[in-house]
Amino acid sequence: MPPPSSRRLSLQQIVEGQRRAAFVGREAELNLFRANFALPPEDPRHRFVFHVRGNAGVGKTSLVREWRQAAAEFGALTASVDESADSVPDVLAAIAAQFAEQGHPLKALDRLLATYRRALHDAAGRLAADNETAGGAPSAGALAAAQAGLIAAGAIPVVGALAGGIDPAVVARGAGGLRAVFGGRARQQEEARLLAEPVRVLTPAFVAEIDRVADAVPWIALFLDTYERTAPQLDRWLADLLTPGRYGELPANLVLTLAGQRRLDPAHWGDRGRLVADVPLGPFTEAESRQLLNERGVVAERAVREVLRLSGGLPVLVSTLAANPGAAGEANATAVERFLAGESDPARRAAALACALPRRFDEDLVAVAVPQDGPHAVPGLYDWLHELPFVAEPYSGRSRYHAVVRAPMLRLQRTGSPQRWKAAHDRLAEAFAARRDAAAEGIDPERLWAEQPWRRAALDVLYHRLCARPRTALPEALRAGIELCAQRPSRARHWARTLAEAGEDADDAVLREWGRDLLAAITDHGPRPTAALGLLLTRAELTDTDRAAALVARAWDRFRAGELDAALSDHARAIAVDPRSERAHQGRAVILRSLGRYEEALGDLDRAEEIAPSWAWAVRERGETYRRMGRLEEALTVLDRAHALDPSDAVPLGSRGLVRHGLGRHEDALDDFDRAIALWPEYAWALVRRSRVRTVLGDPVGALADLDRAEELNPGLPGTEGERGEVYRATGRHEEAVACYGRALALDPDYAWAHGSRALALVALGRLPEALADLDRALELDPGYGWARAQRERLGAV
Repeated sequence: MPPPSSRRLSLQQIVEGQRRAAFVGREAELNLFRANFALPPEDPRHRFVFHVRGNAGVGKTSLVREWRQAAAEFGALTASVDESADSVPDVLAAIAAQFAEQGHPLKALDRLLATYRRALHDAAGRLAADNETAGGAPSAGALAAAQAGLIAAGAIPVVGALAGGIDPAVVARGAGGLRAVFGGRARQQEEARLLAEPVRVLTPAFVAEIDRVADAVPWIALFLDTYERTAPQLDRWLADLLTPGRYGELPANLVLTLAGQRRLDPAHWGDRGRLVADVPLGPFTEAESRQLLNERGVVAERAVREVLRLSGGLPVLVSTLAANPGAAGEANATAVERFLAGESDPARRAAALACALPRRFDEDLVAVAVPQDGPHAVPGLYDWLHELPFVAEPYSGRSRYHAVVRAPMLRLQRTGSPQRWKAAHDRLAEAFAARRDAAAEGIDPERLWAEQPWRRAALDVLYHRLCARPRTALPEALRAGIELCAQRPSRARHWARTLAEAGEDADDAVLREWGRDLLAAITDHGPRPTAALGLLLTRAELTDTDRAAALVARAWDRFRAGELDAALSDHARAIAVDPRSERAHQGRAVILRSLGRYEEALGDLDRAEEIAPSWAWAVRERGETYRRMGRLEEALTVLDRAHALDPSDAVPLGSRGLVRHGLGRHEDALDDFDRAIALWPEYAWALVRRSRVRTVLGDPVGALADLDRAEELNPGLPGTEGERGEVYRATGRHEEAVACYGRALALDPDYAWAHGSRALALVALGRLPEALADLDRALELDPGYGWARAQRERLGAV
């Protein structure tokens, strides 16, 4: 006869084996849990409670199953419950049943649970019978009263369909009826107490039984999954269970695992933190996602990258797409079902999807996303959203969905109804446009991108327009990038990221590529926008006006970097593309002026004013050019006109203050600088020049305070240290002055003015040879430095 075959596996065992074989990733979390069983309970590193938390779909349940298997490998007696056991008696019954299957019945607890169930059934029947109708059949009200009486006594939990569904008056009647049952009809007082206080009666029996079986096994491991749903019923009980002396002494070889979406409630767990290992679970890393895909046979790099892009590393999406890499719609629906599994109201589900559309939202935006006069109107929607586990806390007044939750919600809406997708984004774009326009009130149009409220709203307008109509809105978005690079290049990263996010969320390859390449260009070149502007100039379909604006923006960036020839070339190209670009003429005038080519600069300013006669910027640059040419009276007249054209611009006031200082009108100069700095508190140039005026007016303390503030705004500039030396020299503190000039020259050895000024401080200290050497060096650096030459001749004759 053939040898008897081993017992065949059950269907469930085969399925579980296949599931475990398919489990990948989470090595760190698995190792953390396993390592805990290698530590004796007395070891301070040992943890008695593990709390796994994370958004729906990140694989908490799968990890808990692996942990249970790992615990079994260490010889642990295990039990696992989920939201199907939503009361303490149900949890205890489930644990007892699973322990019995493993050969360790909790007989005393089982007997008590049987008594509890029988008493519960009898009490409900008696209360219902007391309220029978004349026809003899229990009415709906009678049954409700019976339930209410048991709720009032704490015998059954107020969850699910019962929550909020029973009239308080019925609860009062039911409670009174139950007291009558306890008083005269219960078989014994033990049953009455068991019904009235099931947790207080059952828990000590459970603890005693656990303590008994703990002597027969190395470990006991209990797992409570979907804890975000059962915490309202179990949180206080579990915390009390761990409190010494509350229900008895728990065995030291017990390890409890909770798995939910939220952090543990500090009201119950705050003082038990040392017992708990907090294990936040995020999306898969790329390596873990690739491992799962490889296990499922998805190895083609193009398919792998698409799954990585669509899934965001969310395990439920990676797994779904691994089964069919092209089934994005199925994956999105699966993920969204997981996220909203606890919500059955179709209006709330639809509203939750709609509120995923804005990148961040507040109460007003929720009303736009879900119009309250529409079919999906939900009373109290904004407050309800914040009860969802994937909605993050408000950030600057606006909340957001977790990225791995939001992405499949967006894809499901985009593919489900393209028309509704466009209409919703159009509404949101209009709402943000209204905020943008309101934020622009009282702000110089030339500086809008520098203002955070305006910039944030403007980028959200672009985002929603791009999501609704990617190709139509792209030119507007690129034009905005040119303006941003011209006004506030350090903020260009936010603009490029907006394009990239819109490309991803709208699933538009062209837009996604633009965003990716612009982000790379900005990242590779730091705060400079040159590379990003180069992309726009070579690849974008720009109008002549836009191309000229991009060239002017790049020219300014090159000018700030000292690349004067390249800056002049860009301005020339801008003028060739758009001869009527007043900004190109004005920008080239500034560069020519810095090169000492004053007459050519004035020619460009003539052309700029001819094109835009009332443009204050061109007028102020003419006044500054006259000042640098030494034509102070003409400069004063022109700067008066510039200030009249734009009283909110600080720059003409600063230039006029320096002109008045040069004309000996120091009090007027101080007034101009005060007004300029009041308009622009970060105007470091004006602070340094005001320090000169304050020094002349006998206010060295104010002068040094101005220089301190300028140093805070722009640290490490040699001019600031040089001006500080002037203050010290003017007040007779020559040693300190020499030290300041020395620091300025350490920052810029070719700073001719500092050499000349230090010479005077050295003369005052009697160090003539050093003073002459400084003047010689100043003249060597700047042969046209007439003041230094006069001082050299005067001192050489001494």
